Amino acid sequence: MQRLRRLRQLGLAYLAYPSAEHTRFSHALGALAMGDRVLEALRRHSPEYFGDEADYERQRRLLRASLLLHDIGHGPFSHACEAVLGTPHEQRTPEILRQPEIIAALGRLHLEAEEVLELVIGAPNPRYPVLRELVSGPNLDVDRMDYLLRDGYFTGVASGRYDVDQLVSSLRVFEVNGRPQLGIDGRGVVALESFVLARYMMFATVYFHHTTRMFERILQEILRALWPDPRALDAIDDYLAWDDIRVMDATRTMPGEAPRALRERQTLYGLAAEFNAARDLRSYDACWRALRERYGEAVWADSQEQLLHRLPLTGDGSTPTVLVRTAGGVVDAREASDVIAKLSGKAYWRKLFVKKSEVPLEEARRLCRAIIADVALSGV
Repeated sequence: MQRLRRLRQLGLAYLAYPSAEHTRFSHALGALAMGDRVLEALRRHSPEYFGDEADYERQRRLLRASLLLHDIGHGPFSHACEAVLGTPHEQRTPEILRQPEIIAALGRLHLEAEEVLELVIGAPNPRYPVLRELVSGPNLDVDRMDYLLRDGYFTGVASGRYDVDQLVSSLRVFEVNGRPQLGIDGRGVVALESFVLARYMMFATVYFHHTTRMFERILQEILRALWPDPRALDAIDDYLAWDDIRVMDATRTMPGEAPRALRERQTLYGLAAEFNAARDLRSYDACWRALRERYGEAVWADSQEQLLHRLPLTGDGSTPTVLVRTAGGVVDAREASDVIAKLSGKAYWRKLFVKKSEVPLEEARRLCRAIIADVALSGV
């Protein structure tokens, strides 16, 4: 756990937002505290979900332990590390949770590592489906409830705020096909909308910020030099020996422009064009082809695909998002909210960068602006 103190919650975002120095450790504690609030609200508003006081206390211990440990598999600078080593942090988590000292600590709470693990990794048929949703669900997890507020506070981005008090007090447990499922009371729809919009706005302004993404590319180059063999950190003890501080310390003696750029915050690349939450990629494709034809390998593209509000939707929209209890019964959130319905579906986030030492940045930007205007006028 103490290693999480040496892992920044937002990785390299501090290079764009100087106060974004908060850690995964503080987030884990915040998620634990948020989980306590949520479970207490469920005890008040859905008391039938808990068998008795002993059941409530056991679920509370399990939820607290799972939230405290939910990010324990992260490596240095998280996603950049995963891109280089090829192993998602979720795949590291089982081996870490099965370490003797963690098993012993959980045993003192009368818990088992496997039941914590099924909540952390989102096992398909857990004993406590409501707790799984709170720990690792895609809709109403307290992980996101905490980090949106925390990340918004430390970056100074007001759009990360949402009505947390109303959202928590609106949570309910419904029975669906004989299984308990987390949802909200109809009076909480506006709070749910604010939660969904906060995620969307934070992704647009913080999580996919062009400065952060540019330095993540530089960092990946550094990590490939540090770990030329992607299997080098397969052994869990070797993996856990690395953190953000050790990586940054290693750059002090590394030659080349990438380590120097990361240490000194030198921007090696310039943003030629960006396409945020786009549903039509024609402009992006045309700009990408034109830049590559003119500037070759000095151009690179960064991309993300995202269900706009992180709710699980199939192509036909048949998978439920959040259940909402209205006067007419329990319905899907998209039926209860025009805002959520309009945000549903996949959007694409693309950025095109050029290497500033090889490409006239303003020329590349003018080229992209002209192409985007032409595509918009053509309508085809």
